[in-house]
Amino acid sequence: MLPAEPPGTDTMPAASAAVADAVPGGAAPAEANSPAPDGAPPELPDLAAAAVFRPVRTGNAFEETVERLLQAIKLGVVDRGQRLPPERELARLLGVSRVTLREAIRVIQQEGYVESRRGRFGGTFVTYRRPKPRQSDLRRALAEMGDALNDTLTYRMAVETGAAQILATTRLDEPKRALLRARLAELNAAGPDEYRRLDTLFHLTIAELTGSALLSTACADARMRVTDLLNAIPVLGRNIEHAAVQHAAIVDAVLAGDPEAARRAVAEHLEGTAALLRGFLG
Repeated sequence: MLPAEPPGTDTMPAASAAVADAVPGGAAPAEANSPAPDGAPPELPDLAAAAVFRPVRTGNAFEETVERLLQAIKLGVVDRGQRLPPERELARLLGVSRVTLREAIRVIQQEGYVESRRGRFGGTFVTYRRPKPRQSDLRRALAEMGDALNDTLTYRMAVETGAAQILATTRLDEPKRALLRARLAELNAAGPDEYRRLDTLFHLTIAELTGSALLSTACADARMRVTDLLNAIPVLGRNIEHAAVQHAAIVDAVLAGDPEAARRAVAEHLEGTAALLRGFLG
């Protein structure tokens, strides 16, 4: 189901399209491997995109394609101003026909999530802007969730603690270890407007580094189930500081190869998030 309130449609400069070479806020495909300008942050492989751009399951291919596209956009895997992967590539990744993909893109375009641009550097660009936290959005998100909040938080706890625990038992080469550290540094440097998106990418990267497609998809699904609630809550400085300590503990445990410490660190972090949600919900 599409959200009741359509997002804004402001446009931004183009960004990377191909998932295989995608980077957060990255360059156009032809420039994906070019060195970053002096002083620019390093480009990070967008493993989070692989967690959402997977073949759709059995059922209504059109509805699930719409759901996958909205998931990628609302989680910030493809951020405002960035370009979706080219049609041919995206249809292949999702395992649907180009006709089905076009229809799905047309629907989310009508709802204001993307816009199409023509020309050499054209494509389908994200125009969705995450809403500012509002109490009315929190009430609406909670009403849509109904009695499923506790079930959703339990589901998220299971899949995210499992992902960290498994990753801590996985032999990671230096590029993957560096990627995890870079995701943490990127998150720690984020301001309030970017914090939720980069927090999502941090957690999805942990799942994707396990190498399990099913687990990555489950973690993306779990995050999507709470994203409207999280977006409706203000990003508070004290919470960011506390979360930074927890995120560092997660990374330290994973890189030290300590699965039990990794599980405990994620559990503590998610229990804090659950307490924050319940506090705002009264």
